[in-house]
Amino acid sequence: MITNHIYQGSVLDRIKDVESNSVQCVVTSPPYWGLRDYGTAEWVGGDKECDHVEKIFFSDNTGIRDHKKETTKKEIEGKSIQYKSKCKKCGAIRKDSQLGLEETPEEFVNNLVKVFKEIKKVLKDDGTLWLNLGDSYAGNNSRASNNGRAGYGNKREGVYMKTGKGLKTKDLVGIPWRVAFALQSDGWYLRQDIIWHKPNPMPESVKDRCTKAHEYIFLLSKSPQYYYDSDAIRDKPYYGEEVGANKRSVWSINVKPYKDAHFAVFPEKLPELCIKAGSKEGDVVLDPFFGSGTTGWVAQRLKRKWLGIELNSEYIKIANKRFNQYELFKV
Repeated sequence: MITNHIYQGSVLDRIKDVESNSVQCVVTSPPYWGLRDYGTAEWVGGDKECDHVEKIFFSDNTGIRDHKKETTKKEIEGKSIQYKSKCKKCGAIRKDSQLGLEETPEEFVNNLVKVFKEIKKVLKDDGTLWLNLGDSYAGNNSRASNNGRAGYGNKREGVYMKTGKGLKTKDLVGIPWRVAFALQSDGWYLRQDIIWHKPNPMPESVKDRCTKAHEYIFLLSKSPQYYYDSDAIRDKPYYGEEVGANKRSVWSINVKPYKDAHFAVFPEKLPELCIKAGSKEGDVVLDPFFGSGTTGWVAQRLKRKWLGIELNSEYIKIANKRFNQYELFKV
């Protein structure tokens, strides 16, 4: 089997290229629901010269067409919105394989269940899945973000105001636990909720709640017994201890940007802990939402083999540049 390789395309398409029962450990962070469009859509049919954009205009001096009452005239003046699925000007259809732009959280959760059902097929019977998930607020209309892999306002990305059934604007959607329970219902063993505490969270301008300074990492397994090396990630010894304590379920790890990426990435310590606990040297580690390649980078440093799947060609360029630097500077 090919290893240390990035497959370009959607997870559901490219996971078929990975051998069944070949992966020991999966460490990944899927796109967050309702936050960003990473620019992978294509328009099919219609007029190739059309911009597929609907200009914002005001129907009168007080109202704004097709916008919520809480959206002010000042906030959107001079902006435009691209049609979501079908261009009303030329009839083109928007095709996109990325996750995160579903209209409801239920649809997003269902799509992730489908993805991880296929990933389970390539995972060894004693393998583990370490799943980082960020949350969203219904009706979010701010470019600020409190998650670990958010963008920095790059023009290729946009923030999308999403709600769903039973959700009110400003509701915390609860995506991590929705996904965790759905995977549990689909047969995964939900073994642990780990809190990723961020000592340096991204600032937020909110005044009616606390600044978000944590995310979840879920440890899931395919079988009731699975490979887990607790010694590899023990906490540093306290006074009077020789080997240190069993790793606690709260991990304090700073968010760290990667200089070549316009979005925040996994801090290397995060996948390092997952990979050390979930695999041995020579094992295969998979990240089906590869991004800039931090999981693969850390796996290679820890003498594991790795595989990545990534839809966005720009991110693959960043990852390849990163690995070329690794080959150039490794000792």
